[in-house]
This record gives sequence, structure tokens and C-alpha cells, in this order.
Amino acid sequence: MSLDTPQTETPRERLTAHEALQRLEHERASRLTQLRAIREAGPDAEELMMLTQKATIQRVLTEVEAAITRVQDGSYGVCRNCSGPIPVERLEILPYTPFCVPCQRNAA
Repeated sequence: MSLDTPQTETPRERLTAHEALQRLEHERASRLTQLRAIREAGPDAEELMMLTQKATIQRVLTEVEAAITRVQDGSYGVCRNCSGPIPVERLEILPYTPFCVPCQRNAA
């Protein structure tokens, strides 16, 4: 296929379960690696920063685990607030999000 050939693909409405699980597994592995690095660093002058990072990583890890459950039960990609579809572009960027953008804004 030539690089000059225009792309005629239509935007996808959903990630496949396989794609979602791949992205979520990557997120989980990344967060677990971050937690291991914090544990290995031990106590030092930056302990407060590490505690804050650890809490954030653990929160995101919990969100990733919940998203994996949603993939398994078939509710992945559906906004937990309005029950509308979460755009695939949003899920590609933030694969563990349970909300569409408007609902996320309203929650903030």
C-alpha cells in the first residue's frame, strides 16, 4: 500500500476485548513496577512524595483491576454514570476509565 493512498477507515466505536485486556495488562504491569521501585527505594528524605505516589499508583491499580472485571462481564466501554458508550479514543488513552468525558467532568 502506498503512503499516498488516503486512509478510508471509519472510526471504531469500541476496542475489542483483546485490545482492552492488552492495554489494561500493560497499565497493571506498569503500576506494579512503580510500586516495586518505591518499595526498593526505602525510607529517605522523599518519603512523603513516595507515599503520595504509592497511594496514587494503588488507586490506579484498583481502577485497572475494576476495568479488567468490566471486560470480563461485558460492561467495558460503557459509562458507569450515563450508560452511554465511552469513545474508543478515550479508552485508548485511559483504558481503565469508567466514565465518558461529560460524566467525568460532572464528577470533578
